[in-house]
Amino acid sequence: MQERMHREQKSDCSPTRIETRVRMKDLSLLLLTCAAVSGSLPIHPEKDNQEEDAKLVQDYLSKFYVVEEDPNQRGWKVNAESTAEKLQKMQQFFGLKVTGKPDRETLEIMKKPRCGVPDVGLYGVTLPGWKKNKLTYRIVNYTPDMSKEDVDKAIQKAFEVWRTVTPLTFTHIHEGIADIMIAFGTRAHGHCPRYFDGPLGVLAHAFPPGNGFGGDVHFDEDEDWTTGSAGFNLFLVAAHEVGHALGLSHSNDQRALMFPNYAYVSPSEFPLSPDDISGIQSIYGNQFWVISGYRVLLGYPKNINTLGFPKGVKKIDAAVCNKNTGKTDFFIGDKYWRFDENRQSMEKGYPRHTADGFPGISQKVDAVFQQEGFFYFFHGSKQWEFDPMAKKVIREMKSNSWFNC
Repeated sequence: MQERMHREQKSDCSPTRIETRVRMKDLSLLLLTCAAVSGSLPIHPEKDNQEEDAKLVQDYLSKFYVVEEDPNQRGWKVNAESTAEKLQKMQQFFGLKVTGKPDRETLEIMKKPRCGVPDVGLYGVTLPGWKKNKLTYRIVNYTPDMSKEDVDKAIQKAFEVWRTVTPLTFTHIHEGIADIMIAFGTRAHGHCPRYFDGPLGVLAHAFPPGNGFGGDVHFDEDEDWTTGSAGFNLFLVAAHEVGHALGLSHSNDQRALMFPNYAYVSPSEFPLSPDDISGIQSIYGNQFWVISGYRVLLGYPKNINTLGFPKGVKKIDAAVCNKNTGKTDFFIGDKYWRFDENRQSMEKGYPRHTADGFPGISQKVDAVFQQEGFFYFFHGSKQWEFDPMAKKVIREMKSNSWFNC
């Protein structure tokens, strides 16, 4: 046995075998070294994720959920509320389960690209508008992502969105100080009190009407600005920011242009929601529009005073055109009126309690639309699907269920 082992050892002494053994030895040492190093540097992916999530939560809440007014920064200032209290406000705003904890749904919302304007504080209410109807705007610089002509068109179209529902007019000037100064910048830009954060995250921000930065709109140049669905559509973001520049706050209605998170909608089908329209008209005028599907109903806008409402009615909460009857229901408080579009007059016997005409809809209607025969009534973070044939609510859902989020 020993002799056989000796022969085998001798036979392994050829240069090739020796070289192979040396390489294998080196490899073994390398593997042992790597194992030792990896053992001395523990890997905790869960801990890293927890730290990243904690930073995300703190950054998000400090940017968007402040309540103290700071005249120098137009409402952006950190307050003394606890993280849990701010989280509850954020969850309530987005129609999430209010836990005060950074659960999965909350973190997913926080990771979505959005506007940089806070959701509470100075922007938590509709602000006073401009004290004049003729406004000017100037594009100070241009993004290299798009042609100058395309930028001009996108911005002009953004102003047109609001011009059609208000008495405001907007003139593009090319030099001097305009009421609304528009610029592209990155990170810390000029003397602006707010910074951008690189690609994704905050896309743009704007300031409410006033002096100094008042009315100004800034876009993050680190984003990919486009005219289509790729990257971020400049028109859609600009239309939102112009809403702020005119005095609107963020809306928690996910169908509204003034909802803070970015969502692409084809510009050819772009509608203002009833919430957007009622908000801007509460500042600048009381014209009223009715939207049927994605189109404004023929004959609108109308002045609210011409529809036949009793004196003192100055605001309509929601309206829907019944595609089957051609009649429009206007909701105010807990009552509704029915307007005959063919006769252009209110029907007799109205107003009625909403719950009488639509059993199960007992709350104030924030918004309503009709889809495939069913009516969808919204109030806060909830919506109800109503079957007009059965005359009953057939299911209750979250307001954001249409967005698969």
